Amino acid sequence: MNCRRRGLLLVSFLLSLMMTKIYFKSHQAQELQLSDWFKPRRRPDVITITNWLAPIIWEKTFHRQALEKYYRKRNITVGLAVFAAGRLVDEHLELFLRSAKKYFMPGHRVVFYIMVDTYPQLPYIQSSPLRSFQVLVMGRERWWIDLDLMRMKTLAEHIVDHIQNEVDFLFSMTANLVFQNEFGVETLGASVAQLHARWYFQNPKYFPYERRPKSAAYIPFGKGDYYYGGSTIGGTPRRILDFIQNYLKGILHDMRSGLNSSYEKYLNKYFFLNKPTKLLSPEYNWNPMFISPKQVRYMKVALYPPETS
Repeated sequence: MNCRRRGLLLVSFLLSLMMTKIYFKSHQAQELQLSDWFKPRRRPDVITITNWLAPIIWEKTFHRQALEKYYRKRNITVGLAVFAAGRLVDEHLELFLRSAKKYFMPGHRVVFYIMVDTYPQLPYIQSSPLRSFQVLVMGRERWWIDLDLMRMKTLAEHIVDHIQNEVDFLFSMTANLVFQNEFGVETLGASVAQLHARWYFQNPKYFPYERRPKSAAYIPFGKGDYYYGGSTIGGTPRRILDFIQNYLKGILHDMRSGLNSSYEKYLNKYFFLNKPTKLLSPEYNWNPMFISPKQVRYMKVALYPPETS
């Protein structure tokens, strides 16, 4: 397939998303006030509020009981989409699912959306009243050599088709993660971004944003807030879909200019323009290969196997 065909198919898919009238579940009429559950003064050693007043979630900054009471009344369902293609299925998927079944949103209904490129060799994980699993086989468009593009396009298709009617909140994660401790309702929000473990403790002037002005992912020097990791993104289905639409538009823009940027850089540009309503600290996606600073007290999710770069 040539670049022109790829671009035409992306344009067609984007138009179908924009023309689809989507009705999202929304029975959370009354928002919980931040002061009801967020206790930033318990962590004076870290930044807990952004300059646009979004909370940054660290261990001890949240009142779990208040959050549980609020969300149980609303009888929520949370979706967790995990992408695993090729060797990721054999090497990581089972460990991801077993740890997620134990630690992801305990006590609440969860639908696991397992996005794979083939059925064989899938691990068996038993369902339960609060844990159900759906296998979503991606189309065999082998010319989509960009796996991030493949998973986001697939996820968007399923959000429009059925996920929007099944869950109140949705997370998308990569399979090379292992839950270590509870990943609970403190992480829920309209638009949730994950702070990058490697870059959070670095000087912002070194953040690896896209610096080419012609790229749709461009962030000028001296601009930007944080560097967000691409392995976890969360929010309402509608906000996830909005990100994917912007991501695909960015790819099309750059294709026309003969440019190519990374998924993570498009993600950072999106959150630069559309501020997330909640940020997860590096505790929610820590690389065990790093020397843990004193701020990282309680690792919730670990990269596995640890990255060396």
